[in-house]
Amino acid sequence: QVQLVESGGGLVQAGGSLRLSCAASGQTFSAYSMGWFRQAPGKEREFVAAIRWSDSTTYYTDSVKGRFTISRDNTKNTVDLQMNVMKPEDTAVYYCAARQGPARQGPDMYPYWGQGTQVTVSS
Repeated sequence: QVQLVESGGGLVQAGGSLRLSCAASGQTFSAYSMGWFRQAPGKEREFVAAIRWSDSTTYYTDSVKGRFTISRDNTKNTVDLQMNVMKPEDTAVYYCAARQGPARQGPDMYPYWGQGTQVTVSS
């Protein structure tokens, strides 16, 4: 069992930056691949980024490549999402998720989820 708590959401102007953080507890954090997902009103939850447990290989959806960076600190049991050059279409509730084994892009592949944090980008 893994418990996840996100923080760092808020309101930012287009072109600005935010850093989300996810704190994990309960099991050996280093054994879990971590993902960030987001869900905008009226839309399905979508993959944003993931980081593999074994070697910290990272994966991104095309719309955030070059703007967002996912990173993890296994000594602090945290995974962060640095978001730069933000756009209004990045507005959503952002969720942290965990799974054992390789990183995956499908939300259904992640059994553990945080409660989400709201990110709003104004134009």
